[in-house]
This record gives sequence, C-alpha cells and structure tokens, in this order.
Amino acid sequence: MSNKTHPKLDVLSVELVYRILDYLNDCDLVCSASNVSSRLNAIIHKYSRYQTLTTLNLESDQIRHQGAQNIAEALKQTKILTTLNLESILIRDQEAQHIAKVLEQNKTLTTLNFGSSKIGGEGAKHLAKALEQNNQTLITLHLSWNTIGPEGIHYFAKALEQNKTLTTLNLENNKIGDEEAKHLAKALEQNNTLITLELSWNTIGPAGIHYFAKALEQNKTLTTLDLGSNKIGDEGAKHLAKALEQNNALMSLNLRSNQIGDQGAKHLAEALEQHTTLTTLNLGSNKIGGEGAKHLAKALEQNNTLTRLYLSWNKVGPEGIHYFAKALEQNKTLATLYVGHNHIGADGAQQLAKALENNKTLTVLYIDYNDIGADGGKHLAKALENNKTLTTLDLDNNQIGDQGANHLATALEKNETLTMLFLSENKIGDEGAQHLAKALEKNKTLTRLRLDDNDIGHEGMRFLKHLMQEGRVFWNHRNYR
Repeated sequence: MSNKTHPKLDVLSVELVYRILDYLNDCDLVCSASNVSSRLNAIIHKYSRYQTLTTLNLESDQIRHQGAQNIAEALKQTKILTTLNLESILIRDQEAQHIAKVLEQNKTLTTLNFGSSKIGGEGAKHLAKALEQNNQTLITLHLSWNTIGPEGIHYFAKALEQNKTLTTLNLENNKIGDEEAKHLAKALEQNNTLITLELSWNTIGPAGIHYFAKALEQNKTLTTLDLGSNKIGDEGAKHLAKALEQNNALMSLNLRSNQIGDQGAKHLAEALEQHTTLTTLNLGSNKIGGEGAKHLAKALEQNNTLTRLYLSWNKVGPEGIHYFAKALEQNKTLATLYVGHNHIGADGAQQLAKALENNKTLTVLYIDYNDIGADGGKHLAKALENNKTLTTLDLDNNQIGDQGANHLATALEKNETLTMLFLSENKIGDEGAQHLAKALEKNKTLTRLRLDDNDIGHEGMRFLKHLMQEGRVFWNHRNYR
C-alpha cells in the first residue's frame, strides 16, 4: 500500500479517525490502516488501543485478505507488538522470507507462532538466518506441524549455535529423523540459552537419541525436552538414562509413545535413583509391564525430586501397582501419578487405597479405565475417609456402578480435601446419583463432580439439578436412559 497522504483523510478530524478505528479489528488496525498514509500512521501511533496492542492473533481468512507481505510491513511499523500468532495459516516459503527479513531488524517481538503453516526447508532457511545473524529479541518460536525437513533443520541447528536469546523452540512433526537429530544435538553442545525443545511426533530412533544423550551430558541449560511419539525404544531409553546420570539441568522429560518396555524402564529407573533435578517424567502409552513398574517403583523409594509421573496406557497390572503402592508409602515428593488404562482391577485399587492411607504428598491420582469395579471403589472410598492431601481423583470408566458410588458418597461426607472427582462412564444410576447428591449437601470442598455417560435418569436428575445449577456437577446429555 502507498504511504502517501490520502486526500480524504486529510480533511477528517483526529477524533473522527479515532471513531473509525474503533470499528476495526486488530488485524485491520495493524496491517491495513497503519499502511495507508503518513498522516494516518501518525494518528494511529497515538491511538490508545494501538499503543497497548502487544498480542496479535490472526485467523486464516484475515491473512488471505491481508497477505503475509502486509503482515511483514506491519511489523516494521509497530514498536510494541511482542506476540504474533499465525498458527494454521498458510505461509509459503516466500512469505516466510518476508517475515524473516523483518525479524532481522525487529526489536520488540518475543513470541512467534508458525504452527501448521506449511513452511518448508526454504522458508526455514530464512527464519534460521534471521535468528543466527541479527535478531536479539525473539525468545519463543513455534514451528510445529510444518514440513521443514532435513534442509531446514540443518539451518536451524547452525542458528542455535550462534543465537543468544531463543529459549523455546517447538519443532513437533517436522520429519526429523536420526540425521537431523544429529545436527540439533551438536547445536545443543554449543548453545547455552535454549530451555525448552519440543520434538514430538517425529521419527527419531535410538541412533538419533544417542546424539542427544551425548549432548545432554554437556548441556547446562535445557530444562524441558519433549521426545514423545518417536521411535526411541529400549535402546534409546538406555542412552537417555546414561545421560541423566551426568546431566544436572533437565527437569521435564516426555517419552510418551516410544515403544519403551521393561528393559528401557529399568535403565531409566536406575538413573532416577541418582538424578537430582528431574521433576516430571512422562512414560505414558509405552509397553511397560509389571517388571518395569517394579524398577520404577524402587526408584521412587530413593528419589526425592520427581513430582509428576505419567504411566497411563501401559501394562502395569495389579503386580506392578503393588510395587508402586509400597513406594508411595515411603516417597515424600511425588504429587501427581497417572496410572490409567493399566488393567489394575480391584486388587490394584486396594493396594493404592492402602498407600493413600499413609501417603502425605500425592495430590492428583488418575486411575481411569482400570475396571476396578464396585469393590475397588469401596477400597478407595475407605482411604478417602482418612486421606488429607488428595485433591483430584479420576475414576472414569471403572464400572463401579451404584454400589461403588454409594461407598464414595459415604467417604465424601467425611473427606475435607478432595476438590475434583471424575466418575464418567461408570454405570451409575438414579440410586448412586441420589447418594452422591446427599453427600455433596454436607461436603463443601468438592467443587467439580463429573458424571458423563452414566445411567442416570429423570429421578437422579431431580436430586442433582440444584448442584448442576451451582456448577458443582457436570454431565452431558447422554446420561439420560
């Protein structure tokens, strides 16, 4: 757009221009109005909404109308924009080049989101160049679900060796394999500012993880590493475990969906016994059975830093839960435990219930999809009568029925700490609903009870209606019989 004075704007008063600007959305204000004329630019820069606009979230229809080049031009004009969100907007390589060129000079933008924008290797090259040479303000860059590939990763790795400001880089689902992992790992050996690196949904295998493990032994700044949904396996877990024995910076490690079995769990468990900084470990959706659970539980007896452990969708079973329950009686730091969908049954629920009677630190427990039945519900209910720390309990899809709901209702009349209880898909009918409603009349600490997809009819609805109106009970329309 031209930056010459527009004749019609010359005759409008500043107050009238402000009134017109009031009707523009943020995108038009930043990307269109600010590029019309010199006089309008001067007025806009004093307009209160423009002066406080630090975040710009663009939608696909807006970007089609404005064009990425206009967005780049707008970035030249604004001196206060700190966050630009272009997620799910088609940004071709050439358009990415326009924005990258502006990034070389921009002094205010700290967060840029290009997620799901179809950026390829060429576009990544230009963005990486901007980070490598001139930009000194960007701290968060999201490039997830693009097609950066080997070429783009090569340039980003090179940029990371030089860049001194970027702290968060998201490269989820970008066709990153072992060779690309090698380049990124080499960069981590040099980089001393990156704190968070997200690499889930790629194809990194044991060989690529070997490079990362070597880098982690030297890196002193990375605290969060997301490697979920790759192809690490037991061998890759072994490499990471060895790195954890040397690394003193990593605090969060996501290894979800990586085909890790008992042997890999054993290696990680041995590292946990010595590691003193890791607080979050995600091992969900792997192939860890009772033997692997045994090693992890033993580590929890020694470890005093881990606060969150995710093990849902494994094969832990009653035997594995027995070891965890024993560990929970001694562990003093674990606050969140996910063991949903592990086939623990009523026996496993009984073991956990016994642990809850003694444990003083666990606040969040997910046991959903475990077929614990009414008996399992009874055991946990008894534990809730005495437990003073648990605030969230998820028992979704456990077939506890009215009998199990009745036991939990009795416990809720005495419990004074639980604030959230999830009981969806449990075949609870009108009788269970009545008992739960009665319990909540006495219990004032439980603020969220979910009852989706049960067998509650109009009679049960009558008992729960006022609690739903208060926002304490939630369910969907499929509850009705």
